[in-house]
Amino acid sequence: MMARQGAVRFSRQACGLLAGLMLGAAAQAAQPTESAGPAGDVQAFLQQIQKAARSLDYSGVYVYQQGHTLQSSRLVHLVDGTGERERQEVLDGAPRECLRQDNVEQCLLPDRKLVVIRPARSDHFPGLLLGNAQAIAAHYEWHTSPGTYRVAGRECSVSELKARDRLRYSYRICTDKETHLLLKSQTLDPDGHLVDQTAFSSIRVGAAVQSSALTTHWDTRSWQLVTESSAPTDLQSQGWRFTLPPGFQSVAELSRQIGPAHAVKQLVVADGLAAISIFIETFDPKRDQTIRQGDLRQGAVSIHRMRLASYWLTAVGEAPAQTVRDLARAVQYVPQAAR
Repeated sequence: MMARQGAVRFSRQACGLLAGLMLGAAAQAAQPTESAGPAGDVQAFLQQIQKAARSLDYSGVYVYQQGHTLQSSRLVHLVDGTGERERQEVLDGAPRECLRQDNVEQCLLPDRKLVVIRPARSDHFPGLLLGNAQAIAAHYEWHTSPGTYRVAGRECSVSELKARDRLRYSYRICTDKETHLLLKSQTLDPDGHLVDQTAFSSIRVGAAVQSSALTTHWDTRSWQLVTESSAPTDLQSQGWRFTLPPGFQSVAELSRQIGPAHAVKQLVVADGLAAISIFIETFDPKRDQTIRQGDLRQGAVSIHRMRLASYWLTAVGEAPAQTVRDLARAVQYVPQAAR
């Protein structure tokens, strides 16, 4: 999830969707083994990383790099008797931060004096898994590199999840030797070129994390409050038909209310590591006439926007542009099939 000037209109539809260039000379030079293990092993490995992201106490600063653009964020994560709590603060550009309590988060936009309450996402860094991990081995090859590397002063193990086709990206990751927490992640396109990367530049784990670090310094008592809500829906019963890329499965069908008069339907599909969403909303000539149809890209995120009947479709996900484009163009609307 860092909108650029050219994607201001997209951000409205996406509702908050989507932060040394390589892991190091030694890691690049190391030859990976032919295979790191059977399917069950890669599932256990990835579940271990996900569990560390959700259950450990940690705080630090991580950096997202996309081309020549860098953005730093401070992240505090704590699990105690009140549940899972998190504070994420963007340190560059306009100030903004999100405070999460279990499955609900408050995002603070100080320059607009605005608080947005919405369902929380848990798939951001250092989380890794999206949806069901069982099919990952069928679409990614798991390789490990010998030896260790260092990120933010901590030793980590380097491994790669290499896509078996050109429908998805590959990932090179470095996980903490002691805790299995993801310390660095890189996204590689089908030709092996670096698309973007995220890595901790400093981190503390365990008892050194204080609950006071979860408290914002902004006084929001006079700020405007906006609530975004979502509810499960059945898109097929409404006449929508989708053809999913191989390996991707539907993980959510939602109806989202963004403000008092803006409703958006959303389909989320994932292959375990990558997710693509299709947002569907009624086409408004006054509001949407100037929005450009076609492709847009922000780092690893590909976007395709198109008009279908009286609706506006936006497909967005961390996948190659062709995959996102094909998914959007395969959508059919059959109103007579609606129940």
